[in-house]
Amino acid sequence: MLRILKKIIPEKVFDALAPTYHYLLALAGAILYRFPSRHIKIVAVTGTKGKSSTAEILNAILEAAGKKTAVAGTIRIKIGDKSRPNLYKMTTPGRFFVQKFLRQAVNAGCEYAILEATSQGAVQYRYAFTQFDALLFLNISPEHIESHGGYEKYLAAKLSLAEALEHSSKKNKILIVNDDDKESRKFAAAAPGVKTEFFALADAEPYLLDHYGLYLTFAGKNLRSHLQGIFNIQNILAALTYAESQNVTLGQMETGLAKLGGIAGRVQKITLAAENPLAKKQNFTIVVDYAHTADSLEKLYGVFKDSQKICVLGNTGGGRDRWKRPEMAKIANEYCSHIILTDEDPYDEDPRAIINEMLPGITSIPHEIIMDRREAIRHAISLAKANDTVLISGKGTDPFIMAAGGRKIPWSDAEIAREELADVLKNS
Repeated sequence: MLRILKKIIPEKVFDALAPTYHYLLALAGAILYRFPSRHIKIVAVTGTKGKSSTAEILNAILEAAGKKTAVAGTIRIKIGDKSRPNLYKMTTPGRFFVQKFLRQAVNAGCEYAILEATSQGAVQYRYAFTQFDALLFLNISPEHIESHGGYEKYLAAKLSLAEALEHSSKKNKILIVNDDDKESRKFAAAAPGVKTEFFALADAEPYLLDHYGLYLTFAGKNLRSHLQGIFNIQNILAALTYAESQNVTLGQMETGLAKLGGIAGRVQKITLAAENPLAKKQNFTIVVDYAHTADSLEKLYGVFKDSQKICVLGNTGGGRDRWKRPEMAKIANEYCSHIILTDEDPYDEDPRAIINEMLPGITSIPHEIIMDRREAIRHAISLAKANDTVLISGKGTDPFIMAAGGRKIPWSDAEIAREELADVLKNS
């Protein structure tokens, strides 16, 4: 419906009417589903990166504490023990979706609903008439700059989520803030009437990162997680800090972290099934990750700093954050030993033109352009030697490649990588 209206209404008129349209849709959805957020604890998680991981970490901890939960985010839609992949290619599909999801969660007897909250969702009133109990702020760095009209407007959209918490009718509200982020105090100031708890990386000391995961300290207890990367220590701290406010015990936190073996599309290691005889031939690492900003890409590469890295990456089309294309290539040039540039989500842009905008960032590292993403992944795997790491970034669990004319090509980086790994090992 919205796509049709965009075609027949002049752009300036559409832009002026859009906020009212979105607001009225949100109100209609809330009325239709009888304001479900009043009857369940709503935990919103926001940040430029880490939302999905933090939502999954918190879900695992709350479940370990015996709580029935619902989760709506980039990776999946979960209500109680029923879960399905998010195939919408949007973290928060729409206003009716949010209210319907919450009503289903209430009807299923869930005590908590964890929502990944995005800046675009905030601007488009997707969380309007949703009464937050908590907001977890992780971090902020430049993203969606073109669509918002500048970093300050992007920041304002994020801050509006804290303001929504401030105005929520719920009791015992709490704001969890990453004090290592430069904008942390602005988030606290946006909700002056809400109890605020800060966390920082120093709170996890002593901590240790290794090839198998990480150790961190919380409230004097040493905790183990299978997740990797210093950024996941921060994500875990956010979840633990909120869980502590809900009287979750340290033992339950420990159990929840231990049960969470990994998160799909987030530093996800690709291997063959143990019973497959080819599995023993894999002497290198393959990782699929959603990293789609310069900052998240650099943090991903940093996890594997002691390994030779063969990096497969592209960039998103549709006029989205074109400034980051050479910046991400520049980071690959700094960290990778071999770079393969490929198609990602071109939308209506020329896929090769997107790659051409990345090329200036690569100045000293061997690189190739293989536009077919499957072929690019296969070639990267074929190049890997013992102890190398193949890093396939940009899509994570995205279920489609978004092509011209609104065409959606079914896709899974993880499945493709596993298929090509088996074939490469079979023929090696």
